[in-house]
Amino acid sequence: MTDAEKVTRYMQELEHPLKVEIEALRLIIKETDARIIERIKWKAPSYFCKEDFLTFNHRMRDKVHLIFHNDAIPKVNSVILEGDYKDRRMVYFKDMSDILDKKTELQGVIAELLEFIYI
Repeated sequence: MTDAEKVTRYMQELEHPLKVEIEALRLIIKETDARIIERIKWKAPSYFCKEDFLTFNHRMRDKVHLIFHNDAIPKVNSVILEGDYKDRRMVYFKDMSDILDKKTELQGVIAELLEFIYI
């Protein structure tokens, strides 16, 4: 099975109250840069572009949780990034309105992070 087929299967089987929001975020992430590859890592959709950099965490049922996990993420300054970890930051979305409000900032974070990855 290809990475794309694995993600499709995962999403078909996913039971989550914010599944529509997860699908919207997947599209936003992938449309940010054509080099982004989606696959399953840590039992969730994850994103790779030369290096791993972003994964969904589906444990929360009341919000969508994205984990930016890359050594360069602390160099990115954004109001949507939470946490002060050595190599990761979190972003949370409570609903579709929140996703739409943060879409431009999320895409900016991804673009800036990819600039650091490709240096």
